[in-house]
Amino acid sequence: MPEQFILYPNYPNPFNPVTTIRYDLPEDSFVDVTIYDMLGNVVSNLVKTNQSSGYKSIQWNATNNHGEPVSAGVYLYKIQAGDLVDTKKMILLK
Repeated sequence: MPEQFILYPNYPNPFNPVTTIRYDLPEDSFVDVTIYDMLGNVVSNLVKTNQSSGYKSIQWNATNNHGEPVSAGVYLYKIQAGDLVDTKKMILLK
């Protein structure tokens, strides 16, 4: 079991068309993983559910919540798990 909460850099980065986001969850908690554009607009809600502790990963295929492809550019991915919050940057190249 992980001992601490960690959000890892996505891989690959830059990416096209799919990237993987990994995180370690030391305890069971409600997890929210959201992709934002650089203006702070929500692009995609990847995870919004209770998860058990462990080593987790999720893939993003560069689409928005409507299943439409997004433009090349810089995006932020933010995870909230209990009281823990972390944000990292990723680049989509086309």
